[in-house]
Amino acid sequence: MKGADKSFEQIKKGQMGRESELYSQLLGKSEFGDLETFEADSAVRRNELLFKIQTDMEDVRNALKQAEQLTERLRRRLSELEGMYRILTKK
Repeated sequence: MKGADKSFEQIKKGQMGRESELYSQLLGKSEFGDLETFEADSAVRRNELLFKIQTDMEDVRNALKQAEQLTERLRRRLSELEGMYRILTKK
């Protein structure tokens, strides 16, 4: 029986070794490398996108601020013109 148990263990170890080798070949170290590269590339693309969004947000804030300032200047100018109009139309 001991000889049969030993043979079974050898067969089992051999089978496990072949399965491990097969999994390694199927997945391949290059695919793990590709996965790591993909993950790194994704992180870089994410950071680039976040930077672009942040820059766009700042540009929109600045444009909005300029538009608000222009609106205020136009309101003041309109008020001045209305005042001049009233003065000049009085009889």
